[in-house]
Amino acid sequence: MLIVDDFSEGTTFDLIEPTVPSVPFVFSAPHSGTTYPKSLLSRARLDRLTLRRSEDTFVDELFAGVPSLGAPLMRAHFPRVFLDLNRCSSEIDPSMFDAPPPLPMQADSPRVASGLGVIARIVGEGQEIYASHLPAAEAEDRLTRFYHPYHNALSAQLATHVEHFGAAVLVDCHSMPSGAIRHDVGDPNRIDVVLGDRYGTSCSGMLSEEFARLLRDQGLTVGRNRPYAGGFITERYGHPPMIHAIQIEINRALYMNEATFERNAGFDALRLALMATSARLIDWFMAHDAGVDWQQAAE
Repeated sequence: MLIVDDFSEGTTFDLIEPTVPSVPFVFSAPHSGTTYPKSLLSRARLDRLTLRRSEDTFVDELFAGVPSLGAPLMRAHFPRVFLDLNRCSSEIDPSMFDAPPPLPMQADSPRVASGLGVIARIVGEGQEIYASHLPAAEAEDRLTRFYHPYHNALSAQLATHVEHFGAAVLVDCHSMPSGAIRHDVGDPNRIDVVLGDRYGTSCSGMLSEEFARLLRDQGLTVGRNRPYAGGFITERYGHPPMIHAIQIEINRALYMNEATFERNAGFDALRLALMATSARLIDWFMAHDAGVDWQQAAE
């Protein structure tokens, strides 16, 4: 966890590009940020460890090798508890602010109602984040400085890949608390990874199944779409056959201590397994892309 006075321009996220962009894949880690502005901490009613509970801590590091495979990696520096890139920009709860923000708002969104809009109201088990109302200008500031630059860059990457390769694949990289799947490491029934393709609408079923098979080849147990089918990012960008978007959720207990936010002994093995899987998935897609009717495969 890094604490800063504020984010300067150009420091809200990284776009790590390969020396030679040679494959139609983009990897994104929108919730891996661990840099906290002092303004967030001063307004919060919760301690720092509790605020961190929605982080996808270390996920960007697990996928840090993908530029060597020819694919860019995007990663946010700011935390999800500050701004959630996996939400629509209009999923805003006006009750969080001292006046209604002058923005389009979907106040009736189920995610807003649950406290998990683009600016979250709660973290963990329903714990309220803020001690008082936020200034109305805060909503527009966070969207302008943090949300839109990330999505603009991601959209540009995908558009470039479609133009160059004729198709693109977005791998949206996340982690899940071990309690979300109700199994512990060591339990033979545990789920290590959940792949979400919005039940086949955001990604070709063939591609999703190959991704699952390759993960299983690495000794990982894989679930599909339950309890995570994919969020706003897969919904927004996944339009087969031109752009396939698939979400990967990784059980945090495999690679970190969830209480102390430290890597555990399984981190390096998992990182290598994910890199091997990514390399083989890219090879598979490149070998099949010219000969597959992806639209039919997605139906």
